[in-house]
Amino acid sequence: MSDLIAEKKGHVAVVRLNRPDRMNAISAEMLTALGHRLAEYDRDTDVRAIVLTGEGRGFCSGLDLKDTAAGRGIGGALGGGGVSHLSTLEIPTVTLHRIDTPVICAINGPAAGYGFDLALGCDLRLMSDRAKLAPAFAKRGIVPESGGTWYLPRLVGWARACEIGFIADDIGPQRAVELGLVNQIVAHDDLMAESMRWAEKIAANAPLGIRAMKRLFRHGLSEDFESHTHHVLTQLLILFRSNDFKEGLQSFLERRTPDFKGN
Repeated sequence: MSDLIAEKKGHVAVVRLNRPDRMNAISAEMLTALGHRLAEYDRDTDVRAIVLTGEGRGFCSGLDLKDTAAGRGIGGALGGGGVSHLSTLEIPTVTLHRIDTPVICAINGPAAGYGFDLALGCDLRLMSDRAKLAPAFAKRGIVPESGGTWYLPRLVGWARACEIGFIADDIGPQRAVELGLVNQIVAHDDLMAESMRWAEKIAANAPLGIRAMKRLFRHGLSEDFESHTHHVLTQLLILFRSNDFKEGLQSFLERRTPDFKGN
């Protein structure tokens, strides 16, 4: 079976990590397939939102340590008597940060190590009441390897990021909400339905506007205020010329639900 299951449901793409027997530990094959699939859906103008989840009891238990020991995947150089060049360009967490299509993470079970970073790289996170986050890097003698050191201080502030990283305790659903790491706790059996409901609500809005908004959110993290407002104005002038803007305005005047085409 494929390490990754991907399907489109209307304007929503659903991507499932598919190694349930290993709690969806990231294999070298899954690492490559996930990055490529996310980039592919970002290029597909028919896809307006992506839901990322895991098959079985877990979301993702981290990098596959058997791959590491065998010299494959991230960390594969350990014990190999040397190192090889590793580009970050196609690492899924980097791809998640780069793409403009909104991504919802449906955390259906434990998200540990790389799985924790992968969840943080998504734009929205819905968490099963049976799930947990396991930022156990300090207990393994490493650091969050795929975005956690960048995301955590921005999501929860410096002191909380240090608490999460240095103490390395598991984080349950209620604590995850209190920290701002997830948007909502959902009853386990309702998780996918609720995630799809969120995704479909996003997909019903103007896709050009949504993509531009996500892009501006991303750039705003590294721009000064005046430079950012200039970029916002430039983007706004482009959107004013779109058919979606005309449809949004016309549907408001006619008091009806808009029908956006993404052009």
